[in-house]
Amino acid sequence: MRWQVQDAKQRFSELIRTAHVAGPQVVTRYGEEIAVVIDIAEYRRLKGETAEFKEYLRSGSGFDALDLARVAERPRDID
Repeated sequence: MRWQVQDAKQRFSELIRTAHVAGPQVVTRYGEEIAVVIDIAEYRRLKGETAEFKEYLRSGSGFDALDLARVAERPRDID
């Protein structure tokens, strides 16, 4: 959606809500695109501040220290 500057000022809350729900919103002045309002999550993704899920998993500690051995004893009886 495109917003003229004066509309963006008057309806700022709606502009922010629309950017969050519907995606980037273009702001124009005299018909020229001058700014884009985007959701903070999209901004962080573009800046590279959030890792992709695969990178997040790779950045964690290795599984070498993780003890996955099962206990050999039988479970307790529940009455």
